[in-house]
Amino acid sequence: MIKNMARGLAALSLVLTPLALPASAQAAPAAPAVAQTFPLSYAISQIPVDDESRAGYTRDKFRHWNTGLDPADGCNTRAEVLLAEATEAPAVATGCKVGEGEWLSYYDEQEVTDPAKLDIDHMVPLAEAWDSGASAWDTKRREAYANDQDAATSLVAVTARTNRQKADQDPATWMPPAPGVTCRYLAEWTATKLRWGLTADQAEIDAIKVYAGGPCEKQVVHYTPVP
Repeated sequence: MIKNMARGLAALSLVLTPLALPASAQAAPAAPAVAQTFPLSYAISQIPVDDESRAGYTRDKFRHWNTGLDPADGCNTRAEVLLAEATEAPAVATGCKVGEGEWLSYYDEQEVTDPAKLDIDHMVPLAEAWDSGASAWDTKRREAYANDQDAATSLVAVTARTNRQKADQDPATWMPPAPGVTCRYLAEWTATKLRWGLTADQAEIDAIKVYAGGPCEKQVVHYTPVP
């Protein structure tokens, strides 16, 4: 009888022991995000419309600048963007101190040789991002947004003057002073909102639609969504 009980328990353990799934049946890794390309008029319609709220915002909730794409190079995000966008390579001293080079600030089409006269602008300002959905993000995602070099349009080196004129305004209240860059700017703004899953208020959407249906009707928006 004891032997029969032992056999029964052994059989029961085989039933209850989970079976290892073959590799083909295990969960597959998430597929990489796919780059998207749309006309501006269509792309703007893909941004959810919602009211904005600045409640709880402080700039230090977006950690920047961090150690950049390559923590081993000794350069922070600001320095890496300056190096990437230089039209004439600058000298770089110990500690990744960026010296004189040449940059084109596309907002005002000004050539700049002194990096101290440049700001690294967040295409969609941090406060605007907060208003548009980033208030619900965790600190890690906000840091990734504030230092996003994986999309060339997220951060841009421009004259400090134009960056400070822009401040935290959206296209309903501010546009780059160089008239020839309007369509590019609106496409990059829209791409950033779509890339990060941000919303827009109605005034912002309406302002972009004016151009999307007129002088920017041939403008294309390129972006890759962030998971």
